[in-house]
Amino acid sequence: MNMNEQTIKSAEGGVREYLTFSLGKEEYAMDILKVQEIRGYDSVTHIANSPSFMKGVINLRGVIVPIIDMRIKFNLGEVVYDEFTVVIIMKVLGRIIGMVVDGVSDVVTLPADQIKPAPEFGSNINAEYITGIGTVNEQMLILTDIERLIGSDEMQLMATADNQLDLAA
Repeated sequence: MNMNEQTIKSAEGGVREYLTFSLGKEEYAMDILKVQEIRGYDSVTHIANSPSFMKGVINLRGVIVPIIDMRIKFNLGEVVYDEFTVVIIMKVLGRIIGMVVDGVSDVVTLPADQIKPAPEFGSNINAEYITGIGTVNEQMLILTDIERLIGSDEMQLMATADNQLDLAA
């Protein structure tokens, strides 16, 4: 079986690769195909009047990239920036975005039978960004739909910040 046949067979079987990352005490996972690179957290240029989860922007090889902190977005308590804090640079909805997380753990392969649907929560918990719960070696991973999260109404504020930068240039 050649590489293309293996890729097709994997796709047919519902096997997908995810990048796992930590936020607080929980492990999350996102589609590896969205990830462009992983960088250490560095200083950002703050944008006035932006929401608290938007840390600012960085210049990444000539591209202005908005940086969002998922720990703030998900209300995960006190945010500490240390040597383990990383930024996942990803391409989502045709845009390059940076997402601050506590750390990146691994790349895992999950077959469809290891993914359970997201549980139903009460109206106080916003679970629309959770696509399911995966299990790897008895560890639970919260699978996130990054496109739905980034494309949400509240995240559209990032487009406004980009437009303010364009106007200032």
